[in-house]
Amino acid sequence: MEKLLDDASKRLEKALKYVSISDDASQRLKHPKTSLSVSIPVRMDDGSLRIFQGYRVRYDDTRGPGKGGVRYHPNVTMDEVQSLAFWMTFKCALLNLPFGGAKGGITLNPKELSKQELERLSRGYIEAIADFIGPDIDILAPDVYTNDMIMGWMMDQYSIIQRKITPGVVTGKPKTMGGSQGRDTATGTGAFYVIQAILPKFERITENTTIAVQGFGKAGAVVAELLAKAGYKVVAVSDSKGGIYAEKGLDILSIRGYKKQHRDIAAIYCEDTVCNIGEHQSISNDELLALDVDVLIPAALENQITENNAHNIKAKYIFEVANGPITSAADDILDQKGIYIFPDILVNAGGVTVSYFEWVQNRSGLYWTRTEVHERMKEKMVTEAQKVWSISQEYGVSMRTGAYIHALNRLSEALDAKGTRDYYINGVTH
Repeated sequence: MEKLLDDASKRLEKALKYVSISDDASQRLKHPKTSLSVSIPVRMDDGSLRIFQGYRVRYDDTRGPGKGGVRYHPNVTMDEVQSLAFWMTFKCALLNLPFGGAKGGITLNPKELSKQELERLSRGYIEAIADFIGPDIDILAPDVYTNDMIMGWMMDQYSIIQRKITPGVVTGKPKTMGGSQGRDTATGTGAFYVIQAILPKFERITENTTIAVQGFGKAGAVVAELLAKAGYKVVAVSDSKGGIYAEKGLDILSIRGYKKQHRDIAAIYCEDTVCNIGEHQSISNDELLALDVDVLIPAALENQITENNAHNIKAKYIFEVANGPITSAADDILDQKGIYIFPDILVNAGGVTVSYFEWVQNRSGLYWTRTEVHERMKEKMVTEAQKVWSISQEYGVSMRTGAYIHALNRLSEALDAKGTRDYYINGVTH
């Protein structure tokens, strides 16, 4: 099976054809700068000791300290974490944030641990990587199955080790510990801004546009609700257990409330305090991906659309809210089918954008309102979305390749500023 990082790097190869960068920059961007693997011993509630495998990768820090989330998932591997750090490198450059790309993770099923065990694990992870991170080195954030409380534990443990309060080492913290307004919904909200900026270019009528969302978690649920409120017809949603489909559309707000209370998805329709199950079909995640809808939003995990199921995709537009939900082989198939793909490094960049805002607020001691955060994020997301659209139109390439071209130009400038082969051979001094 091909490594995730090798597959991710194929996107870079396509963009390199349209960018004039030095061989030095090209070579450096093909390899992660530093990769750390750690063992984390945790005393379990029953007195036994378990060892968990943890990772932290800083792919590139030419433009600033590493930035990237920490995920808790049974499938976490070094290859996956390196791939995610690779994507973060280009995402931060694309949004013109003063960060490099990083990522972390621990291999486990967090649902099997108690809250006390999760706290000991989270603090143990920081103990293991404390020399590898810092507000000016590498900044952590939430990701799959991590939340603001876990980020709070991590920040607190780092501060204990440093003997000083250090809020800037982690973003996505509780607001009482220096977290930013709007960070909890930033990924979904940012995706909504991109969709709102892009779909009008295709003269889509809002109320006639059908949408399916795979992954009804922190990001998917938020973008689904915002799209429904804006008048789009969200007809299907799913989580790890399966999904629901209703041709007439779903009451997303009611479904979110039900999931929060029952940790499950049901086609609930509520009026005031009265809720009923609406007419719907139960579907699998694979069936959701193959629905005949206008817009498909993969918001779960990577590698959901591969060469094995890409031929089944009927949606006209795909907005990647998850990281790497489509393989490079599937990209080619979807492109041949005339399907527009709007890439993860643009669509889901709202999270890292507001993480940047949180980091800035932590360092300055001045904090912004939710409205200010949303306005600043919308300006960044829409501006970069329009630039990527212009590049894709200018070169006649996909939005994904356009996004990598845009990010590569910024990365190559920073990499070349440290000196290239031409500088040393030709003695260029200006």
